[in-house]
Amino acid sequence: MTENFDDAATLWELVERRAAATPDTVLLIDESGRKLTCAEFRDQAERAAAGFAARGVKAGSRVTWELPNRFETVIASFALARLGAIQNPILHFYRHKEVGYAIRATEAEFVLVPGRWNGFDFTAMVTELIADLPAPPVVIDVFADLPDGDPATLADVPAPTDGDEVRWVYFTSGTTSDPKGVRHTDRTLITGANGLAVALDMSPDDVGSIAFPFSHIAGPDYFGTMLLAGFGAVLFEAFAPATAIPVLAANGVTMVGGGTAFYQMYLGEQRKDPATPIIPTLRKMSGGGAPMPPEIYDEIKREFGVKTCHGYGMTECPMICEGSPHDTDEQLANTVGKPVTGLQMRIVTEDGSVGGPDVDGEVRLKGPMVFGGYTDPAATADAFDDDGWFRTGDLGHIRPDGHVVLTGRLKDVIIRKGENISAAEIENILYAHPKVGDIAVIGLPDRERGERVCAVVERVPDASPDDDLTFDEMVATLTEAQLMRQKIPEQLEVVDALPRNETLRKILKFKLREEYATKPWP
Repeated sequence: MTENFDDAATLWELVERRAAATPDTVLLIDESGRKLTCAEFRDQAERAAAGFAARGVKAGSRVTWELPNRFETVIASFALARLGAIQNPILHFYRHKEVGYAIRATEAEFVLVPGRWNGFDFTAMVTELIADLPAPPVVIDVFADLPDGDPATLADVPAPTDGDEVRWVYFTSGTTSDPKGVRHTDRTLITGANGLAVALDMSPDDVGSIAFPFSHIAGPDYFGTMLLAGFGAVLFEAFAPATAIPVLAANGVTMVGGGTAFYQMYLGEQRKDPATPIIPTLRKMSGGGAPMPPEIYDEIKREFGVKTCHGYGMTECPMICEGSPHDTDEQLANTVGKPVTGLQMRIVTEDGSVGGPDVDGEVRLKGPMVFGGYTDPAATADAFDDDGWFRTGDLGHIRPDGHVVLTGRLKDVIIRKGENISAAEIENILYAHPKVGDIAVIGLPDRERGERVCAVVERVPDASPDDDLTFDEMVATLTEAQLMRQKIPEQLEVVDALPRNETLRKILKFKLREEYATKPWP
């Protein structure tokens, strides 16, 4: 980084310092060619802050917003940051149940919506949801009418200076119960962003991309990285590889990614014309959100000539580990990188002791980027151990070189006849098979074994059922890889598409377990 801004207390201070240092650097680009420099972004966010203030938003105001990616979305969020409002971003594909829960749980005073977008009326939905509330929030359509005011009216409205106040609430995805509200501060987000910037060695001559929803925890994390390192990015309202890639190429993008599913999409487009680079300026890929099989790393290196810096994070701690372009190919292919700058990590084994190098156990964390607890005090108490370490629920180990290997989830460990089985180990081997488009390995209830191992394989695009991976081929592949016989799946299912979430396209294993737990099996 050319500037050392990581000591900024608040995100708004980060915006002001970046605008002062590099006012003419392009910060945001959209698909239509619109551009905003660092100074223009600050000025527009200040005008929006003045407009919001005129409508009653102030420090501590509770604001839920559900907005797809547009300049107006990022401007509105940082306008709220200028005022010190408490923001509750929610993903734009959520509907009545999730949106209603978020509004009630946060006691929102304002709700920001995109009006009618992509055929759905968000204003009507929210109006219906708040109709019976004793104190309904104010609904603002920021795509039709982003508040605009005179920044001079903010002269007596100081920007926040305390970076440790909780001003962000993100909800984790609920499956069988209501989501948990994750409380963040400006400082937790800035330190997470700095960890990403340092690991990726980003510089002002880089150009990135935001293809994931800005309302995801990765939004302020990545945008903070941009402000710290001084580079701009292309913001996509809706990402489709065929239309997005020409935009990336035209703007000289140097880093793309988002996660494993995005890597696969880029590979699919490159393979249409292998001799012609689809993004000539590309230097690296980066992402997280789901495991990356080593084979994908090798394919990207071979077909794009760049390294993939895969990482690891979660809503409670947006940056935990990150690969670096200075790491070796072996490290990048087989690990999620090292813990980012400022983060402490320990591995706690089943007996409660701290594991040494290469010893598997639960990943636990401490550091300035770890969240400030849940909105539910009981959930917070359960999430931290007696020494104050956050229990991630992820399993893995730290190698002697300091790089981290994840092997599964504490709640998802497959225990077959008393043997702990790593789904990731099986997935990494089978992913390399030419008949496997993608794969998820799950444990299913079994009277004889306790749990049996089931591999759910996604067909290769455009393949017919006649080309499906057979059970015997699966067994042969795993046997040739010298996997112990006890770990070889008893069950194989082949599907057109695995269930995924809509942010980083992470495979939803709980849906697979629900589907196949009741399916008859010999």
